[in-house]
Amino acid sequence: MAPSSTVVAKIKVQLKLSISRLRMVQQKDTAIAKQQRRAMAQLLEQGKEESARIRVENIIHSDITTELLEILELYCELLLARTGLLEAKECDPGLEEAVKSIIYAAPRTDIKELQTVRQLLVEKYGKDFALAAVENSDGKVAERVVRKLRIDPPEKMLVQAYLEEIARTYGVAWPKREQVREEEEDNSDEPGQGQAVKVLEAPLATDELSKATPPRDLGPRSPVSVAPPSPSTDNLNPRIRLPGPPELKPGAKMTGLKKTAATEARSEGKEGEPGRRKGLVGGKIPDVDELAKRFADLKR
Repeated sequence: MAPSSTVVAKIKVQLKLSISRLRMVQQKDTAIAKQQRRAMAQLLEQGKEESARIRVENIIHSDITTELLEILELYCELLLARTGLLEAKECDPGLEEAVKSIIYAAPRTDIKELQTVRQLLVEKYGKDFALAAVENSDGKVAERVVRKLRIDPPEKMLVQAYLEEIARTYGVAWPKREQVREEEEDNSDEPGQGQAVKVLEAPLATDELSKATPPRDLGPRSPVSVAPPSPSTDNLNPRIRLPGPPELKPGAKMTGLKKTAATEARSEGKEGEPGRRKGLVGGKIPDVDELAKRFADLKR
């Protein structure tokens, strides 16, 4: 039996090779799956639904295999990161799930490097350990690995979901049956043989047109528009109040000046009343001769 350190070194090398190989296979399967999805979209567009339902199962199986390879890649990275724990004679509890999952799933894959890792792990931990992993008697193998390796036909709901997703991704109008049913239901609601009948309104009489009031929107509009406020619990009937011109109140100086002017006007009026009365002869209007005489006196 080879020393433990030699086996661990070989396991480390094969784990690195397995990781690179697993990534390469995943990329290849993803590219093939895209081509298959495009072919499924063409079948759906041509109306070959039954053929698409059968062929889409290969796409589902390919996706499950890709997911399984991704899980095994993570387990290989875990063992590579914890190679120090592989030196122990017994399997460490932190590595037991990863080791037994690789021993359980490696024979069902086409990755030769991963199968080499499996052989080295069996050599490292013994046949009894490997037998327990293959039979999964203790349930240490990851449940998702066991589920991915089951050979069961996909459910109808999964097939339907795959076809709908493919049709949506490639812009295919599918399923067509539902669209035809919707169109038939829409046509059944309309009168006649599926042809829409336009409802014509009766023309308005001339008397009604003459009575009609013109709309308020006619004519030039003011550049300023004020929206009325909405009613609230505080003010049920709101009104618009536009600001008017400001009221100018005279100051103290203006009031004093007005009072002084008023008193002077009163005094002048009292003094001028006798002169006015003297200028009037008997309270009558002077004639032309009297005015000429006054004018001559003024020249002197």
